[in-house]
Amino acid sequence: MARAKVLSEALPYMRRYNGQTIVVKYGGHAMGDPELARLFAQDMVLLKQVGMNPIVVHGGGPQIGQMLQQLNIQSEFVDGLRVTDQQTIDVVEMVLAGKINKEIVSNINRAGGVSVGLCGKDAHLIKARKLQRTKRDPESNIEKVLDLGFVGEPIEVNPHVLSCFTNTDIIPVIAPIGVGDDGQTYNINADTAAGAIAKAVGARRLYMLTDVKGILDGEKKLVRDADIDSINAMIADGTISGGMIPKTETCMDAVRNGVEAAVIVDGRAPHAVLLELFTERGAGTMIRGS
Repeated sequence: MARAKVLSEALPYMRRYNGQTIVVKYGGHAMGDPELARLFAQDMVLLKQVGMNPIVVHGGGPQIGQMLQQLNIQSEFVDGLRVTDQQTIDVVEMVLAGKINKEIVSNINRAGGVSVGLCGKDAHLIKARKLQRTKRDPESNIEKVLDLGFVGEPIEVNPHVLSCFTNTDIIPVIAPIGVGDDGQTYNINADTAAGAIAKAVGARRLYMLTDVKGILDGEKKLVRDADIDSINAMIADGTISGGMIPKTETCMDAVRNGVEAAVIVDGRAPHAVLLELFTERGAGTMIRGS
């Protein structure tokens, strides 16, 4: 009876999202834990089976770090971004577009789905340019341009590549590798890539799987719903800080550009995306327009 009740409650939500596209940024502990990885693959297959169009965009920072260490290649970070020289970008592409991407594809296929792995180089999916960042010297108060090497930002996403999969049973899995006009390969932050893809395809939802429950207020309680104004206020007063700032900024940018809502959800919780989509209470923090 309990299972029947759950299915009954889920039906209105399944009807609401039938035919809708959702973009899921997959990373963190959820991707590193074999059991969570298996459950995630099953969930993506389920979403496709009930008529939705999931698009998976994945990260892979820890795996890249492990491979660089094995190859004895030194790597440094500036403001949370990996400085990426030519030797490093070769490893990044190998790990993201190769090993990790195909593992996720394989998991989805084993779960009974049909999946195809892509990166931004495929069919000009993600056009990128070199990321420009500056940092103010605390002593001289002079802003200096940071050279992060081949770290990029998306400037154009080709939605027609992904629309080919909309009316099929294929689930695309995308590695955040972009390509410049000159053919140069760029490493793109997975959150940023997911946001750009969600905007380009007009996704109904953007899900950011992370290693926290969502946005926490000043009393460390989960904020379940927030609009852009309240998110900006929490950034201004320091409630949202560190790595959550760029994540929430990506969510707000997506919402400003046509995505109905973006959700920061705990990827460590089994079936986190299903709980958010198909239950009244939901999961994580949902960010909507003002």
